[in-house]
Amino acid sequence: MKKNILVLTLLFFAFISNAESPYPVRGLCIAAPSVDIVDEYVEFIESDLAPAGLNLLILRIDFRYQYQSHPELIDENPYSKTDIKKLVKVCQENNIRLIPQINLFGHQSWHGKVGKLLEVYPEFDETPKIQLPEKYEWPNTDELYCKSYCPLHPAVHKVVFDLIDEICEVFETDAFHAGLDEVFYIGHEQCPRCYGKDKAELFAGEVTKIRNHLKETDRKLWIWGDRLIDGKTTGIGLWEGSYNNTHRAIDLIPKDVVICDWHYERPDPTAVLFAAKGFNVLTCPWQNTENALEQEKLLRILIAGATTDMHPKYRGMLQTVWGSAKGFMDSYKGNSKSEDKSATCFKELNKVWNK
Repeated sequence: MKKNILVLTLLFFAFISNAESPYPVRGLCIAAPSVDIVDEYVEFIESDLAPAGLNLLILRIDFRYQYQSHPELIDENPYSKTDIKKLVKVCQENNIRLIPQINLFGHQSWHGKVGKLLEVYPEFDETPKIQLPEKYEWPNTDELYCKSYCPLHPAVHKVVFDLIDEICEVFETDAFHAGLDEVFYIGHEQCPRCYGKDKAELFAGEVTKIRNHLKETDRKLWIWGDRLIDGKTTGIGLWEGSYNNTHRAIDLIPKDVVICDWHYERPDPTAVLFAAKGFNVLTCPWQNTENALEQEKLLRILIAGATTDMHPKYRGMLQTVWGSAKGFMDSYKGNSKSEDKSATCFKELNKVWNK
């Protein structure tokens, strides 16, 4: 009897590994390429990414666009509307869903440089007394990774929502990725508005405000999922999970928010957590190919064993890239002496996600 069960189990997993891709989304999240290679990148989408089965492209544009609503926030090497339309056109022609991303809430600085929003509007800073060091090191006494804006500042959302509306319109998109990952500064003692408030409620409040604004134009909110995972209880840690109690926000935010569930060190099966809570979820690897392939196998198993209600919640795979778009493109095409590990990971996923 035990032998028969073992044989059936092995046959089941063999079937899963060889079955056609059971998930609808095969995506890539990457920084928008520098303006000087937009045409080259359009060709890359046309000749490489689309034939590989890509049907979702999330471009981290942030402040690198010639915003008309807030020209004071235009960052270096900005895109024009014409540049964006080239990307929109090639994606539409190849049935690739195109979604822009602006990092909101957290990630308003990086190492020794403050981001454009807090540079121009320092009054939005959640931690105005914490100074960025000339040489960044982790860990540090201020527990500084990156700064946050204050979600309760009365003027911040007027600015943020103007940017969202403008970038979504030029991208001709039905969704917006707000980042919202690694928010370490929240409800901080330096903030007279946030200090003492429940951090889960603060985080959920910001997610809900952005979601509600997008809903007015029939657009969906996408976010990273790490702040909704209990990093302590799960042992996942403070980067891929929360150590400051924001994880309870998972029960406070609207269920139509799309969760991008990233894990880079281990193939942790937290997609089932988000699906069980009623969210659509994507599994997101980075540069560890072995882990990525395990995540893909696990996703197939979760889908195969899902209930009728859970099944459609598992949306698919989203490869993340944290190097340059140029480095990724050259490595993917075999035109670079230095390997971009995320490109290698993506190529290996291409081989299995279309089976």
